[in-house]
Amino acid sequence: MALGRKLATEAIGTMLLLACVVGSGIMGVRLSQGNDAVALLANAAATAAALYVLISILGPISGAHLNPVVSLAMRWRGEIGSRDAIAYLLVQTVSAIAGVLLAHAMFDLPLLQVGSHTRTGAGQWLSEAVATFGLLLTILLARRHRPTAMPFLVAGYIFAAYWFTASTSFANPALTLARAFTDSFSGIRLQDVGAFVLAQCVGAVFALGIAKVLDPNLPTPKLLPETTPPG
Repeated sequence: MALGRKLATEAIGTMLLLACVVGSGIMGVRLSQGNDAVALLANAAATAAALYVLISILGPISGAHLNPVVSLAMRWRGEIGSRDAIAYLLVQTVSAIAGVLLAHAMFDLPLLQVGSHTRTGAGQWLSEAVATFGLLLTILLARRHRPTAMPFLVAGYIFAAYWFTASTSFANPALTLARAFTDSFSGIRLQDVGAFVLAQCVGAVFALGIAKVLDPNLPTPKLLPETTPPG
């Protein structure tokens, strides 16, 4: 399949995912009358539902990575080429920011904002490593053993991780950066983004290793540059 079609799919999916994450956070706060638990429940449920739909409909086209660590993991496994991986990362990052702006526009908020929500400390960083580890492990093993259940499994894991991690499970570098551009319920300070992304990468590396231990039949990583077959 042509790379351009895959990139368009990743762009649409990532933008809609971020619009859902940020928009549902805004709506949750507006309707919860100050109850953060209700707001988080709404945020988690909407995000999980969006993931289920987006992975179901976009997965057959681009793989529905919607997340740089997923794309890098697929590159590590040799399932996509280096050119595709770089293109995926760029598109995911730009589209994530576009999704935040879209959410702001829908709620008549200033388009350009700076996040002020402090998210730092060992507990937060460990949470991001654990959240990303679990997400990527779910994806790697589900792709081999339960491919038809992938949308439900990923959505279910993220819904749970919103609640069992102190960071509310960002688990996505593009999403993390984009959320630095909203001062809403879902925001994060820009200075906290780097540590979150580093923790996410650590979690992803552990997931790749543990997945291979749990399933020795997983393909051996191919690190040499590859060319994408013609679409």
